[in-house]
Amino acid sequence: MTVLSLFLYLKRKLEVIVQISSLLTLFETFSFLFLKKWLQATDLTREVYHHLAHYVPRIYCRGPNPFPQKEDMLAQHILLGPMEWYLCGEDPAFGFPKLEQANKPSHLCGRVFKVGEPTYSCRDCAVDPTCVLCMECFLGSIHRDHRYRMTTSGGGGFCDCGDTEAWKEGPYCQKHELNTSEIEEEEDPLMHLSEDVIARTYNIFAIMFRYAVEILTWEKENELPADLEPVEKSDTYYCMLFNDEVHTYEQVIYTLQKAVNCTQKEAIGFATTVDRDGRRSVRYGDFQYCEQAKSVIVRNTSRQTKPLKVQVMHSSLVAHQNFGLKLLSWLGSIIGYSDGLRRILCQVGLQEGLDGENSSLVDRLMLSDSKLWKGARSVYHQLFMSSLLMDLKYKKLFAVRFAKNYQQLQRDFMDDDHERAVSVTALSVQLFTAPTLNYERLQSDYVTDDHDREFSVADLSVQIFTVPSLARMLITEENLMTIIIKTFMDHLRHRDGQGRFQFERYTALQAFKFRRVQSLILDLKYVLVSRPAVWSDELRHKFLEGFDAFLELLKCMQGMDPITRQVGQHIEMEPEWEAAFTLQMKLTHVISMMQDWCASDEKVLIEAYKKCLGVLTQCHGGFTDGEQPVMLSICGHSVETIRYCVSQEKVSIHLPVSRLLAGLHVLLSRSEVAYKFPELLPLSELSPPMLIEHPLRCLVLCAQVHAGMWRRNGFSLVNQIYYYHNVKCRREMFDKDIMMLQTGVSMMDPNHFLMIMLSRFELYQIFSTPDYGKRFSSEITHKDVVQQNNTLIEEMLYLVIMLVGERFSPGVGQVNATDEIKREIIHQLSIKPMAHSELVKSLPEDENKETGMENVIEAVAHFKKPGLTGRGMYELKPECAKEFNLYFYHFSRAEQSKAEEAQRKLRRQNREDTALPPPVSPPFCPLFASLVNILQSDVMLCIMGTILQWAVEHNGYAWSESMLQRVVTKHILFEVLHLIGMALQEEKQHLENALEEHVVTFTFTQKISKPGEAPSNSPSILAMLETLQNAPYLEVHKDMIRWILKTFNAVKKIRESSSTSPVAETEGTIMEESSRDKDKAERKRKAEIARLRREKIMAQMSEMQRHFIDENRELFQQTLELDGSSSAVLDSSPVVSGTTFTALGPAQTQVPEHRQFVTCILCQEEQEVKVESKAMVLAAFVQRSTVLSKNRSKFIQDPEKYDPLFMHPDLSCGTHTGSCGHIMHAHCWQRFFDSVQTKEQRRQQRLRLHTSYDVENGEFLCPLCECLSNTVIPLLLPPRNVFSRLNFSDQPNLTQWIKTISQQIKALQSLRKEENASTTASSKNSENLGEVKLPEGFRPDFHPQNPYSESIKEMLTTFGTATYKVGLKVHPNEEDPRVPIMCWGSCAYTIQSIERILSDEDKPLFGPLPCRLDDCLRSLTRFAAAHWTVASLPVVQRHFCKLFASLVPNDNYDDVPCILDIDMFHLLVSLVLAFPALQCQDFSGISLGTGDLHIFHLVTMAHIVQILLTSCTEDNSMDQENLTGEEEVATLALYKILHQYTGSALKETPSGWHLWRSIRAGTTPFLKCSALFFHYLSGVPAPSDVQVSGASHFEHLCNYLSLPNNLICLFQENSEIINSLMKSWCRNSEVKRYLEGERDAISYPRESNKLIDLPEDYSSLINQASSFSCPKSGGDKSRAPTLCLVCGALLCSQSYCCQTELEGEDVGACTAHTYSCGSGAGIFLRVRECQVLFLAGKTKGCFYSPPYLDDYGETDQGLRRGNPLHLCKDRFKKIQKLWHQHSITEEIGHAQEANQTLVGIDWQHL
Repeated sequence: MTVLSLFLYLKRKLEVIVQISSLLTLFETFSFLFLKKWLQATDLTREVYHHLAHYVPRIYCRGPNPFPQKEDMLAQHILLGPMEWYLCGEDPAFGFPKLEQANKPSHLCGRVFKVGEPTYSCRDCAVDPTCVLCMECFLGSIHRDHRYRMTTSGGGGFCDCGDTEAWKEGPYCQKHELNTSEIEEEEDPLMHLSEDVIARTYNIFAIMFRYAVEILTWEKENELPADLEPVEKSDTYYCMLFNDEVHTYEQVIYTLQKAVNCTQKEAIGFATTVDRDGRRSVRYGDFQYCEQAKSVIVRNTSRQTKPLKVQVMHSSLVAHQNFGLKLLSWLGSIIGYSDGLRRILCQVGLQEGLDGENSSLVDRLMLSDSKLWKGARSVYHQLFMSSLLMDLKYKKLFAVRFAKNYQQLQRDFMDDDHERAVSVTALSVQLFTAPTLNYERLQSDYVTDDHDREFSVADLSVQIFTVPSLARMLITEENLMTIIIKTFMDHLRHRDGQGRFQFERYTALQAFKFRRVQSLILDLKYVLVSRPAVWSDELRHKFLEGFDAFLELLKCMQGMDPITRQVGQHIEMEPEWEAAFTLQMKLTHVISMMQDWCASDEKVLIEAYKKCLGVLTQCHGGFTDGEQPVMLSICGHSVETIRYCVSQEKVSIHLPVSRLLAGLHVLLSRSEVAYKFPELLPLSELSPPMLIEHPLRCLVLCAQVHAGMWRRNGFSLVNQIYYYHNVKCRREMFDKDIMMLQTGVSMMDPNHFLMIMLSRFELYQIFSTPDYGKRFSSEITHKDVVQQNNTLIEEMLYLVIMLVGERFSPGVGQVNATDEIKREIIHQLSIKPMAHSELVKSLPEDENKETGMENVIEAVAHFKKPGLTGRGMYELKPECAKEFNLYFYHFSRAEQSKAEEAQRKLRRQNREDTALPPPVSPPFCPLFASLVNILQSDVMLCIMGTILQWAVEHNGYAWSESMLQRVVTKHILFEVLHLIGMALQEEKQHLENALEEHVVTFTFTQKISKPGEAPSNSPSILAMLETLQNAPYLEVHKDMIRWILKTFNAVKKIRESSSTSPVAETEGTIMEESSRDKDKAERKRKAEIARLRREKIMAQMSEMQRHFIDENRELFQQTLELDGSSSAVLDSSPVVSGTTFTALGPAQTQVPEHRQFVTCILCQEEQEVKVESKAMVLAAFVQRSTVLSKNRSKFIQDPEKYDPLFMHPDLSCGTHTGSCGHIMHAHCWQRFFDSVQTKEQRRQQRLRLHTSYDVENGEFLCPLCECLSNTVIPLLLPPRNVFSRLNFSDQPNLTQWIKTISQQIKALQSLRKEENASTTASSKNSENLGEVKLPEGFRPDFHPQNPYSESIKEMLTTFGTATYKVGLKVHPNEEDPRVPIMCWGSCAYTIQSIERILSDEDKPLFGPLPCRLDDCLRSLTRFAAAHWTVASLPVVQRHFCKLFASLVPNDNYDDVPCILDIDMFHLLVSLVLAFPALQCQDFSGISLGTGDLHIFHLVTMAHIVQILLTSCTEDNSMDQENLTGEEEVATLALYKILHQYTGSALKETPSGWHLWRSIRAGTTPFLKCSALFFHYLSGVPAPSDVQVSGASHFEHLCNYLSLPNNLICLFQENSEIINSLMKSWCRNSEVKRYLEGERDAISYPRESNKLIDLPEDYSSLINQASSFSCPKSGGDKSRAPTLCLVCGALLCSQSYCCQTELEGEDVGACTAHTYSCGSGAGIFLRVRECQVLFLAGKTKGCFYSPPYLDDYGETDQGLRRGNPLHLCKDRFKKIQKLWHQHSITEEIGHAQEANQTLVGIDWQHL
């Protein structure tokens, strides 16, 4: 048999599916034949290619629809089978296990993550955040007890367990732990393979890998490589559509429908596959046919953007490409058997080809990456990860290849439009973070590509660059840093005249390209992630070379986006600013990391400092050109500077070179290099005015923006200022500008600096002109100018405070990083208590996303745990308040005022002084020590003196406070006082820390005690402060001035005791003391005046009240009477001690009628509830419900034909009614609803949005509380009192009553038959009545008069119809005979659900119910009891007859369900409420109350039989047999009777005690529901015993319901008739089937439904969801797995693939599921987002807080923070309670009203 004929035979065999065993034997024979053939072949490549050319097109792509399972099976046996035999040299079933056995398992885990799989990163031990573990390794490692982050993988990365470079400690989990013997040198894995196997493996891998690469990178569409061309070529082609990230799903679906003439569903299928796999054939046929489809697609998608990529490809080429992918996956699985095979594959992949450079197979694949489709990229990336990156030797070689190609790869990626995740460039993180690669080419491909980076080979950078050893090797050997930066610079080509970056307008395309370019910065970050501990000369050289390139990049940013103040008119077009700030944000961490690298080596730091200074000098080249010098002089000091006005010239906020130099300068101080090697540093060359110029301009710009001088420049500038100070940017922007000013000031005369600063702030004239204040009083200056100047003075003083006070950066002050973070936290918590996440957001993160907060938070704050809502909060410890600085430099204006208010309030509470003095600051480092001299410089003293002078002169001029505000605001004065306070604190510290003979040069106290010199002769600062202390207009400053004077005296004392230096006279002290006494007396006097005034006002008010009551005495009398009457109505259950209440029967308690007055919420008119008055209604919401359901799979098939008369005990779907309890007139409500409807019609025409209510379905919001409602319930008096008076004298017993009712029913049925006959014959008339024998007193022709007013009748019909419409999901029809049934059913179901809630929460049945529940139940029960009056009497009578037949058999009804299939409470409610329709025609004297009692007893007995038939009869282990009370004996006797009636099918007799216990437990819910029902029906108050929780209320319930405590007595009292009824119940065939085990039945008591059990740890939920595949996408992982919390089903939400049609509309999986599981309402957990989703119908939904919290009591919706999450049982119970209470829809309504964005979401697609 030839090989071909064997194949064809096999194929036929497969198609007819013969026995598998014989088939497999044939496959093995087939493979064995090829093994022999190939072993003897001289040219193996030709043989294998011939084999593939022949068979591949015969297996793959045989028609329009692929059969992947069939193709894969054939490929495995016919194509891959022979290769496996060849590789092993024997049957692979034996060969592979041998290889596996000989292999030494790797200590690297290398598990490749699936999309959505949980990954863990240890915050304590990971070298960087990219080092992650899979769940299995994490749980078996030491890191589970550390601080860790949990995230979900985007797919593609792998587990780093076993990689010693990734972990500071604990690199191995228990599974991958090394044995001690394994720690020796790595051995060659090929040692474990025989020579033969190595040779064969090398041959087959080389051929197959080359084939796969060649066929996947093949670019011709119509032909194949020569070796693979088939003999005869068919005319079969595929029109292949490729994915891009530019076109939307909708565009693709629409285009496909037009191009290939398919349905929308097919088009969605195509689009989903294209999105998932990257390509999909959309048409199969001849060339012309496919070409036609291609042209339509291209034409339709090329209008706005570039067209979709479509190719017409020959079917055999597609077949080979499909097999090529299969082959790569096969190679990945084969190398899993042995590390030796992996090593061989790596050798084959990296072996250079004949074409020299970049000709290896790996290079060819990488460089073709952007041309491949998504599926192909993913497959070969997986192969690279499982081969090259898992072999440590070849990982380095691959890293080198990657770095060499880097630039090209990135260029391709930039031009591509696919995500980075499918780009090879994303592998950089696996390589570059290895601090130990053709990068340029790869990156350039990525930039021009149109796929996401995660699908690009560029994405492999994360796998390479994050390995420290690899990263450092690539820096030294391949100059990687320079390559990355140069590649980056190449892509930002637009520059201005000065060579600075210039960004175009930030369009969507621009943003897209720019985002791709930013991935390069990410790679640079990966490379720098791990600092070298040891530097080699080569590493220094290459790093500094990279640093030069980085400085070039920063130089292009220095001064970019300059702005000029807009004067006159507003700017027309907002300038582009976002791109520059985005770049700055992305570079922030890189700049910090560069500084960290520099700091780790002194030589590098010195060189970097010199280089940076050189570049800054170049940037300032021509610094003074064209800018004229100007001379400034104040207080005898002069300085020359340039004439420059920020408000007139260009200014830029981007100064990265200056800021980098500031950072390096601080590092010189921190690492003490400045003191060790001053000769190596160019410190003498520094020009302080040059250093400070640009940062100062930047800060002045911010000040002027705050002063409102730049408001015509629009929002772009406001946004830039915001980000400049924002926590994301400030570390490398604002903070560094302050440092640069501190650097400059520490090197220059502080007087010179202050004059330059005054000049830049444009305040020089004000302070150099002595009589500025006086001029203000004489000239009325423009108000805006004064305001601006005041703000500028404020900002300038604030800057001085920052320069002197901000010393908490290590290197500036003598502090460490912990002190810095502590201070940040203290100031954030000074504003208000904060949650952990809020606090983290307000702190700057380092490159590892750490803030360092956890290390210090315990020291400064207390943690308060959260309650049921809200979050855990940190509160500042009281002892830390002393470190509060009102002028903390990271406060925004709003935060500063909030913090000030909070701190003053706290001090007032603690009865402390409200002054907020400056805290004691740590000393400066030596390099910055001279900064403090600003405080005592002459110019500073002049500024302070001038401002205080203005304030003092105000005192003399008797100006008003508003006039003072014009000259000196309270803020300016506060700042001056703060500066004086700082200076005093500084001097005090200097004195306390001074050595014996050391002279303290800081003499601020002396300087402020000296008066001014002639000619001005102004008073000293101290004297002015003492004057101001008593100024009445400076009340807010008094405490601060007092604190300053006190501190001044303390400093003076220290100075006097420590030295003999001359000091100013002590008159200040005396003055202060006398002034303090004066102040005390003044305060006392004011307090006394205030007290007298309060007393006088109170006396006046009480006098007025007395007069008013006297004048309106009658009115008050009426009010008191009304109060008395209304309170009687409100108290629905007055407890009278000593009385027992009975709700029905002869002993029924007579309840006096109370008049009930209610007020309409719409017109505020009060009305009494009467039978004949206008209707009053409650807003209500009716909904279908499955909350009590015991069978969710059951739902109404055809609502039009469904008969709801009997409710099954599984309660599969009920109708629930709820109400908010707000009352309206029926006509007011009708008017209100009409107005809502008209408004909604107008709104729909305008907006076409959903609202939180659907008017078409009759929905509206309650006018008062905005609760969702869809109907109204009428308010009624107790209906039983309206219809009949109670009369129990001479009433029949149960037996007689049943007989009477049966006769009446029979008579009615006969009459109906007669009537039907008469209508058909139409010859007889109504005289037939006489022929039917009627029971005594029964008058079927009598029709009672309806007692209700028209208005009430209308409302009875309205609510009845609404319940019918919602409950059955049909169109409203008030004539439908099912309307009354639905009303009774809703009443019963609502009572049952409330009883369940009360039982679950262990609350008493008649405890204090919420008003809305109480009102709803009362109104609902009374409505249901009165509804028969508006229904057709014969219809209600018919219902009663059929219901009665279920208990008392009637030959006319054969379709009545058996006793096991009826819910007895529903039956009771329906019988009791339908009975008046029969009783109204009975004039024999039987009262309605008697009927109620007998119906209740009859149903109760039926329920007991139900319980006994279904009770589980296993014998109880407790020895209760000896308990033989009368209940047990009676129960046992009853059970025996049942045993007899069921033909002994009932199980053997268990213990009587067990049976009695079952009856008590089983009937309790029924009795509770009945008690609620009769309580609201008759209005009889509940007994006091049932109003408390705790004890069992069985006996009390029995008394209330006229039942004997021993329920079995009911059977004994009426034994004759009951025995015959029981016999009929037990003889039913369904009962027999149940007892014989052929069917199920509900047993009692029914257990409460609960939401599913959730795991305690959230990651196990993520893990479960990560293995969930979309059921409709062929094993594709679901992107949004969503868990139904009601039934536990996992769904594929928010995706096209799982949309289904529901009522003619496409809906998502969750919406469809709500209809089958929850009757339209659902509760879901979106697993990847950790978010609870509430859905109701198709248009309503909202997100709700999840029950999972982190250790800080916060939820993490979106899993952004990654803290471990654990289940909070209380929060989960709260969600469960909402579900039990049927409040989901209401919750959604409130959420949508509160947040309008929720309304716009298409909930039906979720």
